[in-house]
Amino acid sequence: MIVLVAFSVTPLGVGDSVGDLVAEAVRVVRASGLPNRTDAMFTTIEGEWDEVMAVVKQAVDAVAAHAPRVSVSIKADVRPGVTGALDAKVEHIERALSE
Repeated sequence: MIVLVAFSVTPLGVGDSVGDLVAEAVRVVRASGLPNRTDAMFTTIEGEWDEVMAVVKQAVDAVAAHAPRVSVSIKADVRPGVTGALDAKVEHIERALSE
């Protein structure tokens, strides 16, 4: 089953600047080879459920290795039979905006 999972990992207890640790999470996602996109709030990954959730866990572990506490927010879109949704959803909105 293909899913889209949007997640954010926030290291806690490391001071005000968390960008370098968040970058470690994104590095894990990009190394996975799964389709992904990062914006100011979330990183979204597309793939098989178990594969995607394993990447999320690895990203959290990468941050947890340097932070005493980690907050994780996850949102999933489960639509059996749908692939390419990572790009298709954005393309649909862009087409609607250009009309």
